Amino acid sequence: MAGIWLLIIGGVLLLLFLPRYGLVPRGRRWRKLHSRILVEDALKHLLRCQHAGERATLESLAGALRMGRTRLPSFVARMEASGLLRSRAGGLVLTGEGERLAVHVVRAHRLWERYLADEAGLPLDQLHRAAEREEHRISADQLEVLDAHLGHPRSDPHGDPIPTAEGEMIPHRGVPLTDWPLDEVAEVVHVEDEPEPVFHQVIAAGFRPGTVVRVLERSRERLVVSDGEAEHFLAPVVAANVHVGPVAARAGPPVGAVPLAELPEAEVGEVVGIDPAVRGLVRRRLLDLGLTPGARVRCELTPTFGEPRAFRVRGTLVALRREQAAQVWVRPAGEPEPSADAVRGEG
Repeated sequence: MAGIWLLIIGGVLLLLFLPRYGLVPRGRRWRKLHSRILVEDALKHLLRCQHAGERATLESLAGALRMGRTRLPSFVARMEASGLLRSRAGGLVLTGEGERLAVHVVRAHRLWERYLADEAGLPLDQLHRAAEREEHRISADQLEVLDAHLGHPRSDPHGDPIPTAEGEMIPHRGVPLTDWPLDEVAEVVHVEDEPEPVFHQVIAAGFRPGTVVRVLERSRERLVVSDGEAEHFLAPVVAANVHVGPVAARAGPPVGAVPLAELPEAEVGEVVGIDPAVRGLVRRRLLDLGLTPGARVRCELTPTFGEPRAFRVRGTLVALRREQAAQVWVRPAGEPEPSADAVRGEG
C-alpha cells in the first residue's frame, strides 16, 4: 500500500515540477510572458502617442492596457525603475531604451503582418490579432532573418511604415479620404485597422493600399467614392480611416520585354524577371519552376479554351494560367525553336 502511495505522490510531483512541462514551470513561463506583454504593450502605447503628438497619461495607459487604476501606479513605477519611461508633469515619456524596445515590438508586429499576408495568404482583417500573438516572442536576430526573407519591405499590408533595424520610421504621406479634393484621382496608401467595425466596412468596400479611387460626392452624411468599377457609399467616419495620396508612378516593363502570357505558341523567350509587385509564395513558386533571369522558355501548347498554357522551361513542361504568366517578363528571342517531341522524332 505504501508503494502505491509513493507512486501517486511521485506522479503528482512530476506533474507539478517536471522541468519545462510541469504545471509550476509552465505557470512561471506564462506569468513571465504575460508581464512582458504588458510592458511591451505599454511601450507601444507611449510610442504611438509620441508619433501622433499626443500626451500619454496614466488614464490613456490604463485604457490601452485595460488595467485597473489600483494596479497601474505600481506597474508604472516598476517600468520607471527599469529605465523604460519617465513620469513628467505633462504625462509619461519614453527613455532611449524604452523607445528602442518599443520600436522593436512595432517592427516585429508589422513584419509579421507582412509575412502572414504575403506568405500565408491571411486576409487583411485577420492580420492584426495574429501578429499581436507573435510580436512578443520574436528575438532581434530572428527579426533580421525575417526582414531579409521578405526582401526588406518598407510597409505592412495596412500601409503602416516598417521601422528599419536602426529604428528609422518614415510615416506615410496620406491624408484622410474626407480631405481629398473632389473628382481627383488618388491612391490608397494606408487603412486604419481600428476600430474593428469601421475597419471591416473599409475592407468590405475593397479599399486596400494601392487601390485607385476618386471622390465623386461629399456631404455631411456620406461620401460617394468610385474605384473605377463600382461606386461605394461611405459614412465620413469610415472614409476618415482611409488615407490617400497622389497616384504613384508604376514601374514599366523592362525594355523590349513582354509578359510571358503574350509569347506566341512555338516561340522562345528569355526570362528578364518577375514583376516586382509579385511577392511571397506566388513569387517563390514561379522561381521554383525555373523562371529565373536568363532562363529560356518556349510556349508549347495553347489549349482550345486558352487555359492553362504549357511552357517548356529548363527541359520541364509547366502549366501556367494567364494571370500567372502575365507576372513574368520575357524578351522574345525572335525565332521559333523545335519542340522536344520534334527533336526526338528527327533522331
